[in-house]
Amino acid sequence: MKRLIYNDLLKWKGRSDRKPLILLGARQVGKTYILKEFGKKEFKQMVYLNCHQNKFAENLFRDFSIERIIADLERFYEIQIVPGECIVIFDEIQEVKDGLAVLKYFCEDMPSLHVAVAGSLLGISLKEDESYPVGKVNTLRMYPMTFNEYLLACGRERLVELLNTLDWESINTFNELLIDYLRQYYFVGGMPEAVKSFSVKQDTSLVREIQHEILDAYMRDISKHTKHKAERIRQLWNSIPAQLARENKKFIFGAVKKGSRAADYEEAIQWLVDAGLVYKVERATAPIIPLKFYCDYSAFKLYFLDSGLLACLSEASAKDLLLGTHAFVGFKGALTENYVLQQFRAATGDMPYYYSKDNSTMEVDFLYQGNGRVVPVEVKAEVNVKSKSLYNFVNVDFASKQLKALRISMKPYIDQGWMENIPLYTAESYFRKEKNNL
Repeated sequence: MKRLIYNDLLKWKGRSDRKPLILLGARQVGKTYILKEFGKKEFKQMVYLNCHQNKFAENLFRDFSIERIIADLERFYEIQIVPGECIVIFDEIQEVKDGLAVLKYFCEDMPSLHVAVAGSLLGISLKEDESYPVGKVNTLRMYPMTFNEYLLACGRERLVELLNTLDWESINTFNELLIDYLRQYYFVGGMPEAVKSFSVKQDTSLVREIQHEILDAYMRDISKHTKHKAERIRQLWNSIPAQLARENKKFIFGAVKKGSRAADYEEAIQWLVDAGLVYKVERATAPIIPLKFYCDYSAFKLYFLDSGLLACLSEASAKDLLLGTHAFVGFKGALTENYVLQQFRAATGDMPYYYSKDNSTMEVDFLYQGNGRVVPVEVKAEVNVKSKSLYNFVNVDFASKQLKALRISMKPYIDQGWMENIPLYTAESYFRKEKNNL
């Protein structure tokens, strides 16, 4: 399946100041697959070594002699490793002692050799007994498949090309078709195994089975890496759908377990964030650049890394999501917000903020910085797009800032001066263009 990060890998390959590459991401987002595809297509030879429970890998990094390591690899694979013609890929690098540390010496002693490693954020970011090779590696972050990548997996390359033009009149011609695909994506999500299964077999029960297996694997990883706080992490993880279903989506610690406080779950939240399993969207108190200066760290919302996994954990049925029924009304809004955030993260690599007014129910779903301005964003699940909070935010409370808002909904594109509305299925393409214009 085509992944858009492939273009970033090509850029890394051609850099004159290239360093060993660490491809980061949560488990099962496709890191191994894309590196192997890249190696096969872009190099004459590829050395691929999975370090998980591999005795050869454990002995390979017994010291930091790059000359010996290369010689051992050549003997093991019966090939000659020629810099510029061969790429060396270490998978699950965090599973072996000094696997990360050795990258520093590849950088210093053999910079002409292309070396790439795939590692789960669960292992690399959370590894406490080994120093990270700061300044000696390049990094790329990989996310679940975006909506555009989902379309590519469904054989809809020309639709993606159209979305990327942001030619609103032409895009509107395909509105119903794109909405159908969007509802599919809400259910399937962006985990590659689920996408591949549905694109081939169109079997919703099989997709849900795959999603349950992925969630179960995450729970096993939590137990493996955090024996002393695993239960609190699981409690917090399982509470997220209910937290998002509330009208005010600010995270409430007491909703995880009655009587609990921030101190009880702060480490659990940070663990899930570091593992790439949740996104933490913090509150900004004013729409002023830089937003980070106006961050209220005590107020935040938590979202899942993937909308399909959120739908699975929430037990939303295929019928309700694929056909757009009126069931799960509150959840539908949460799922749509999660979808928009998922596209934003993959398209920009950034994390937005949100805004809520003290002593009021007024809330703006997201705020982000783009082209020297702050953009307030409101997400609507359907065509009912009343935007009282957004209107007051732009035209009353912060009228002096001359903001222009963005609403993302099921309605076609329209520019109303103080706000523009874009269809939900164009979110990724819109955010990518915004990022490229910075």
